[in-house]
Amino acid sequence: MTPGQISRDSLVRSQTQMSLSRYLDQTNGTTADDAVAYALARNGELQAARKEIEAARAMVKQARLKPNPKLDIQVSQNVTGTDHTIDVGGMLPLELGGRRPARIAVAEREVEIREREVANNERMLAAEVRVKFGEALAQALKLSFTDELVEANQQSFNLIAARVTEGATAPLEQNMALVELNRLRSLRESAEGKLEVLMFELRNLMGMKPEDPLRLRGDFSNLVDQLPPVAEATERALRERPDLQAFRSAENLAIARIEKARAEGRLDASLSAGYEHMTFGFPVRGFDDAGRLQPVQGGFHYLKFGVSLDLPVRNKNQGAIEAAVAESETATKRREFAELTVRREVASAYAQYDRAARAMEIFRVGVREPARANLDVIRQTYELGSKTLIDYIGEQRRFIELENDFIDAELAGYNARVGIARASASPELIKR
Repeated sequence: MTPGQISRDSLVRSQTQMSLSRYLDQTNGTTADDAVAYALARNGELQAARKEIEAARAMVKQARLKPNPKLDIQVSQNVTGTDHTIDVGGMLPLELGGRRPARIAVAEREVEIREREVANNERMLAAEVRVKFGEALAQALKLSFTDELVEANQQSFNLIAARVTEGATAPLEQNMALVELNRLRSLRESAEGKLEVLMFELRNLMGMKPEDPLRLRGDFSNLVDQLPPVAEATERALRERPDLQAFRSAENLAIARIEKARAEGRLDASLSAGYEHMTFGFPVRGFDDAGRLQPVQGGFHYLKFGVSLDLPVRNKNQGAIEAAVAESETATKRREFAELTVRREVASAYAQYDRAARAMEIFRVGVREPARANLDVIRQTYELGSKTLIDYIGEQRRFIELENDFIDAELAGYNARVGIARASASPELIKR
């Protein structure tokens, strides 16, 4: 190997390490937990949903307010005379029949639904971030593996080129090694392109700008460990999953709307009070007590009190009550179906994880290690002259395919664990 070749090899190795460091940093990088925490704090869609909670709470405040009193002022003037009237009146709605408590209950149930929906959005976002993190990490591992192969094949090519220069090897082997090296370089470019796209998608989920720096930290270890029994996970999911809690809150909202509709169909009343001043006269004159002629007119003062009743005789809000009852039955059916769906999701997640864990273990013990040993044997026999370069290249390609399949198996196991955490509302999904 010439000094120029050593310099080129060092340059390629340095560029490869710099490229990979853009995506991985096992010391100061972002873990999956860090990514979830960042997303829960910065994701724009989640922030918008939290604003809806604030709006719903403001409507509770509005529902608690009592109706305003009404004030009427009227002035009447005779256009052909001096007669005039001033009438001042006020009215205060009483909201009888439990109207105000029913209105408040409906508003509070709507806040509960918004809170449960936001909690469910957090659950789904956390799972989505973890899945995307796993995909990006798997692609980074594939890129790292491809980099190792490129470096190894570069060294092999340099050795073959030196042997061709010395006349110990036919030029055909150098061309074959060069073709394989360039094929691996092409695969590496494709792998890095996929990784870049995944990193952009992960940044978007986390609420980061495309140009913001992001490096991953972690691996797929500790995937096969003890899990709670499926019955325990199912019970926790039925009790704590926020989407199911939202369905239960929808049932409570429907019940509150029934009571609100019934309250609006009951007797209601308003109190009224007023003052009236009337000046009235005739176009004649008369004698007063002192015997003087005076215009015949006078001023009159009245105080008025009354009660206005809204009598539910014809309209007792029957249609609204029937509609609210139907909505309540609908909410109950949806909640019951959601519980069945939760049971199915937990069972499916456990079944998928069980198969993924078995497949990963089979790959690790029965495929990956033997394949690596086979590649070493073929390489050694090629170097001794018992095997051809074609044999070595063919075995290396099989090993590359198997190694990528193993990473995919690890990713499947990781995703299955995320699926269990998502389906069972596990605390490990969202670590605050």
